[in-house]
Amino acid sequence: MSEIPCIKNEDLRKKILEFSEVLKTQAHTLGNHGLDEQDFYQSGLFRGSIERIRGQFSASMKEKRAFVALVLSYMQDEGFVADWGSAGEANRHDYFVELNNGRTAIIELKGCLDGNNTNIFERPPHADEFVIWSVCSNPGADPRHNVWSGIHTRLSAEMIDRGQRIDGLVVWDWICGTTARPCPKVALDPSSLTEVGQYKLPPPCIYLFPGTVPSPRNNPKPRVNQISDVGILQAMHECFRGNPKDVNSVEIEVAHHGAETVRTTTINRGGAKQKTTEPTPIRRS
Repeated sequence: MSEIPCIKNEDLRKKILEFSEVLKTQAHTLGNHGLDEQDFYQSGLFRGSIERIRGQFSASMKEKRAFVALVLSYMQDEGFVADWGSAGEANRHDYFVELNNGRTAIIELKGCLDGNNTNIFERPPHADEFVIWSVCSNPGADPRHNVWSGIHTRLSAEMIDRGQRIDGLVVWDWICGTTARPCPKVALDPSSLTEVGQYKLPPPCIYLFPGTVPSPRNNPKPRVNQISDVGILQAMHECFRGNPKDVNSVEIEVAHHGAETVRTTTINRGGAKQKTTEPTPIRRS
């Protein structure tokens, strides 16, 4: 039972830890900086270089946007969507997709879901459908921690507190199905990989959310969307040969406990409960 089928590669994580220790103690032997070991570490050259690399990886969205563009273009070429485009910097969302039935799907692009940026989104008035797409480009990240942190700790609280309806979540990027993040779906069915540009992609992990905003008084346990209710998710599921048993349903039940508003989040997949919580208060900073 798990939030998401895949797990982080523990061997890779161990190698990352080991190499980071080597880098911390042997960095002074690299390059032509002309400093001895003591001067090298005292000068700030090592720390400054690490921070610069970290900033470059964290700040750049270029690779993530290129991946999304590749996937959406493939879906359009294969006839699963009619059109798509970038929403532009003036909007609070990232992409629009025109579905074959004429509906408009809006996509909000996020990272690994465990940071405060996950809380920042706004469903636009013209959206027939609104989904979050998590592209986590950190090979050492823990997908189970990130998915649960995103769904329960952040997204469910935003939905209830701000009345923001999210139709679904996609967790999917170019690391999925690689050595860094092995995909059990591919292990069971190697033919499920789809070649898109330079990538061989497994089916996306899809999470269906409630079709209406949970409310303690009027809508304490809303009906969860079916895959057919959210056209962009259905298009992804069919285009990339997903198995219906792998689609996740996210139940959110909300209530008042004294002065507090609490919610219970449950993820179901393949006809079985994968993870659930006790009623958890919504606390905003």
